[in-house]
Amino acid sequence: MTEPAPEPAPAAAPAVSLLSVPPTGAEVAAWTRLLGAVYAADLPGTPAPSLVEVGGRLGVPSIRGRSVQWAIRGEDGEIDGAAALLLFTDEGNTHGAYLDVLAVRPTARRRGLGRALWERVRAELLAQDRTSVASTVELDTPAQRFAESLGFENVLPMGWYVQQVPAGPVEAPRDAPGYRLVSWSGETPDAWAEAAAVAHGAMEDAPMGDLDQQAPIWTGERVRQAQRLVVDRGGVILTVAAVTDSGEMAAYTEVVLADPADTRAVQYDTVVTPAHRGRGLGRLVKRRMLVDVTAAYPRVREIVTAVADENAPMRGVNEALGYRRERGVGLFQLKL
Repeated sequence: MTEPAPEPAPAAAPAVSLLSVPPTGAEVAAWTRLLGAVYAADLPGTPAPSLVEVGGRLGVPSIRGRSVQWAIRGEDGEIDGAAALLLFTDEGNTHGAYLDVLAVRPTARRRGLGRALWERVRAELLAQDRTSVASTVELDTPAQRFAESLGFENVLPMGWYVQQVPAGPVEAPRDAPGYRLVSWSGETPDAWAEAAAVAHGAMEDAPMGDLDQQAPIWTGERVRQAQRLVVDRGGVILTVAAVTDSGEMAAYTEVVLADPADTRAVQYDTVVTPAHRGRGLGRLVKRRMLVDVTAAYPRVREIVTAVADENAPMRGVNEALGYRRERGVGLFQLKL
């Protein structure tokens, strides 16, 4: 969310319209330009989502639910404000939703656009009998002030951490005794799909604060669906796993390039299953991932990841690998 608060009441409510389904090329381009302006003003130095990433997110549905997207257009035809809402349909979460985007062009702020978008979002939430909505909010930005003015609370304080990727080849780590490293791009191979589902289930003990959501039930097919979504949206997902001779997946890490041309990759999950913790496997799979990323995508200069403030073990792993805290972020939530 990126709208300062409070706002003066507008003389006439801005016209909020639904985005086309699927969005047109012109709508995707205008949405991308909007986010570019927002990032430049509120998060200078942070790369804005590319045309490929925006097109993928707007055009390819999430596996977790149904998306609704709105826009406010200026007199020049540009999108001056936008909102994207994900209504969960997965088991245990049909009461909730995720507000993925609520953005207003910096030059169009304080005209009631943010409020108008929020009222449309809120009406949709109530119409769909949703009782809570969450959103990821960058701290110390207009987004935080606007979210708090609506009643959102930070239920999971986090930080963005950045690792600089060295130029040139990176030395591959050795396998740990009793484990070997396997890696792939895209969907998990059939041979590891069920083991990957078990490992994904170990995320249930990850810090979630007071978030009103249930962890998904992972199966081999759901793991592959989540990975396929990245690819279908035009991106790349790389996985490195530490496995045992008996077929267990003891640890894994995932890195995503929402656009293969990006210079900044995003570290998704890094998980070590309970029975295999304390053996350095988290650092091991991340070191191997660095090797794979630099070999396959030499344009990548940084890897970023979000870690909960209370997740001291993972923050320690990241610190040992050279990650530095870039900025604060929070998972904000509103009960309706």
